[in-house]
Amino acid sequence: MVCGGFTCSKNALCALNVVYMLVGLLLIGVAAWGKGFGIVSSLHIIGGVIAIGFFLLLIAIIGLIGAVSHHQVMLFIYMVVLILIFIFQLVVSCSCLALNRTQQERFLNEAWTSMGNVTRREMEKQLNCCGWLNSTEEMAQFKEEFSVCIADCKMLKKNCDTCGNKMLNHAGEALKILGGVGLFFSFTEILGVWLAFRYRNQKDPRANPSAFL
Repeated sequence: MVCGGFTCSKNALCALNVVYMLVGLLLIGVAAWGKGFGIVSSLHIIGGVIAIGFFLLLIAIIGLIGAVSHHQVMLFIYMVVLILIFIFQLVVSCSCLALNRTQQERFLNEAWTSMGNVTRREMEKQLNCCGWLNSTEEMAQFKEEFSVCIADCKMLKKNCDTCGNKMLNHAGEALKILGGVGLFFSFTEILGVWLAFRYRNQKDPRANPSAFL
């Protein structure tokens, strides 16, 4: 049987959803690992990553059940949700790739400002830095933050880089990787929609030949 047949479409769709399930479990595991080892301390970030992992896992289960049972309604829901995810993910990925350094600094500054004092101290200790940016406009804020900084570089009386500089140095590379990975997965979602659409409109050779499911 050629690859365009019923069995091949079913197997391909099942395999794609197994990959989605593994990615969802990986996201949940990485978030739990990061929280357990103190790499990420923000509950909002942890909760967001875990929620994305559970959502992807749920969609993959729906797609897998729909593929195994050739269930028309589940396959239709699967297609609609994948199209919505594709649109959202494509917009986010392109935005990540389009952000310049000035925009990155503005967004990171807003994130730093929204953090509580405890979260800032934990991040300073984790990144071994003090304060946000040591600029003329923010000198007063930097001095205040430096006075309560608990990073090892300060305790050992070494030169401490600002957290803003450290985060900005890695933000561009991280956003490019995030945008590239997002674009890659967005096209796998289009593949999933195409496979589900084709498989949904095919007849099961084991069923009644006169019945169209």
